[in-house]
Amino acid sequence: MTRSDLKADLHLYLQDARDALLWKLEGLSEYDIRRPMTPTGTNLLGLVKHMTSAEAMYFGENFGRPFDAPPLWIVGNAERNSDMWATADESREQIVKMYRQALAHSDETIESLPLDAVGRVAWGERSEVTLHRSLVHMIAETDRHAGHADIVRELIDSVVGLRTGSDCMAPGDAAWWESHRDRLERVAREADGRA
Repeated sequence: MTRSDLKADLHLYLQDARDALLWKLEGLSEYDIRRPMTPTGTNLLGLVKHMTSAEAMYFGENFGRPFDAPPLWIVGNAERNSDMWATADESREQIVKMYRQALAHSDETIESLPLDAVGRVAWGERSEVTLHRSLVHMIAETDRHAGHADIVRELIDSVVGLRTGSDCMAPGDAAWWESHRDRLERVAREADGRA
């Protein structure tokens, strides 16, 4: 049995989630990546914008390594929820570029510090956090939002999965999936006494 490198394992899972989030933008129009698909306005480009701020805070500010970029969307007098959507003058290219820059900055922090390095957050009861805890948090946070992105993308054009060529779904064509969904609807109605 081989021993794994805990930090490398955590970093790998974080990178997989990052890649999945960015993949959800591929092949879509400007409208579709900005389109609010839930009652709270969840949209694909907004999720990337939000994660840019999260990466900058958790692996930058919290470890005394501020991310050198224009002011992020969550500090100062930022409009409420402004990190969750892109204005008409914020391009896809600009937001994705800033996300990639934040990731590179985060990766430098991850690579240069030991897992037990202590950082400080400006909120919450536990202000001291280790790099290990920050990595675990960001894996959960990024996977959570990649999951949101997966559902939003499915609502837009039925594309699902982790990455190109790996949809992680049971085999079936469109007719099979429609039949499956109809079956689930019948089961839900029966369970609720609406049959």
